[in-house]
Amino acid sequence: MLNTLRLSFSLKNTYRVNSILYSLRQIPLLKSLLPAALYQVRGLKIFANVLSLLWELVSIFLFKALYFLAMVWGLGLLYQNVPSPLSFLHILLFLTLIGSYMNTSLFVPTRDKYYAMILLRMNARSYTLVHYGYALLKTVVGFLPFTLLLGLERGVPLWLCLLLPFCVAGAKLSVAAYSLRDYEKNGSVHKENKLQKLVWLLTGVLLVLAYLPPALGFVLPLAVSAGLFLIWIPAGLVSLRQVVNFRYYREINQELLSQVPTQMDSAKKATKAASEKAISADTSITSQKVGFEYLNELFIQRHRKILWRSSLRIAGICAVLCCGVLLLMELLPEAKANIHQSGMTWLPYFAFILYFINRGTGFTQALFMNCDHSLLTYSFYKQPGSILKLFQIRLREIMKINAVPALVLGVGLVLILYASGGTDNPLNYVVLLASILSMSLFFSIHYLTLYYLLQPYTAGTEMKSGTYRIAMVLTYVVCYLMMDLRLPLLVFGVACIVFCVLYSMVACILVYKFAPQTFRLRT
Repeated sequence: MLNTLRLSFSLKNTYRVNSILYSLRQIPLLKSLLPAALYQVRGLKIFANVLSLLWELVSIFLFKALYFLAMVWGLGLLYQNVPSPLSFLHILLFLTLIGSYMNTSLFVPTRDKYYAMILLRMNARSYTLVHYGYALLKTVVGFLPFTLLLGLERGVPLWLCLLLPFCVAGAKLSVAAYSLRDYEKNGSVHKENKLQKLVWLLTGVLLVLAYLPPALGFVLPLAVSAGLFLIWIPAGLVSLRQVVNFRYYREINQELLSQVPTQMDSAKKATKAASEKAISADTSITSQKVGFEYLNELFIQRHRKILWRSSLRIAGICAVLCCGVLLLMELLPEAKANIHQSGMTWLPYFAFILYFINRGTGFTQALFMNCDHSLLTYSFYKQPGSILKLFQIRLREIMKINAVPALVLGVGLVLILYASGGTDNPLNYVVLLASILSMSLFFSIHYLTLYYLLQPYTAGTEMKSGTYRIAMVLTYVVCYLMMDLRLPLLVFGVACIVFCVLYSMVACILVYKFAPQTFRLRT
């Protein structure tokens, strides 16, 4: 077992180090400084190994922290009409049930598993058990600080906070054991990367049970929540025997990993086929415009299904949610005070929401796959004037697409603020609506600017830019951190509007000056 652990982690670390070194070469400022044979440079390999180790340590805690702060503790703060410890345990219980079958860590096909068990013919049972045991250990170690810190802060008893990570691990063990028994009886493999429709339906039901009852003032009593959690510890211990004694790890992994060598090519083909399928084949589509306006109008009309349909669906969901909040205030008038207070100080929270509902990444991906990957082979297409002209046309279009759900959300928030008690300063209504539209404008500009300055795709539509990935991660982190800001509506709204105007001006200048060199096909 120890030798298997050493070899498997050495293999995984080598794969990760090579990926880090490749990503470093994709950063423009470093590309000219790093040698082409950087994989042979001992100092760089040591540096990459340090980064790999740091990432392993960070991954144990980072995603658990985001999970608790966003899904459990953070959303639990919204439920002021139920006891804090009860809402914390209620939400965590149902999310634990979801994670027990959606994230078992046992049935995920990965490249390092393929290299180890299929190519290097390592012992499948030893390899699987070592990695599964390590995954469970990371679960317990990663959960423990947050169940203690955030659980105690919400008033959960200390003894239960200490046991919660082991309850989570027990739930994962129980589901894994059930899946292994099912394989022995029926030969069916539980694939986490290809969940069935019934599983997604169950997930939706559990999410509703996690968040809707607390909003209506109903949560499980402490004894019930604690009992349902603690039952997973003995269940996990009983299931451990099934996991350890399972005899068909080689067979089950062969089936799981059979598609790994071609899954990347298949994913690319599937993405391309889906993209082509979404394009309208109506030959009657035409335009009376000329030049780049003609090109843009044909693109928008032929891609209306993937650009406008999702935008209208998101707008519809925003409208339903806003109406739901208005109905809640009508049914529970005592909730108006909390909702009003949140509306006056929680505007930064909506930066994170708008980050998720904007269509910037889908728009730029469609632009490249179905337009730019061909036109970038022509020199006229990369002239500064042409680039800036088309950038402005495309910016106008993505602004319109993103503005629809933003406008619905902004109007809904104005109505919620008015219905929950209103404000003495009518300017707050204007700033609230304008700031939501400004944030939508920012994301439209931001993603299109990154696309032109960092163009991440190769001619084969594969993403190859480490800098682009870093920019995406930083955008997410900044938007996530903004959820913790509590600023007066007027202050944040005005600052947001001013920032978006300045960002628009800077983006146009940067695109005009640098896009002729950066907006190209990657090799």
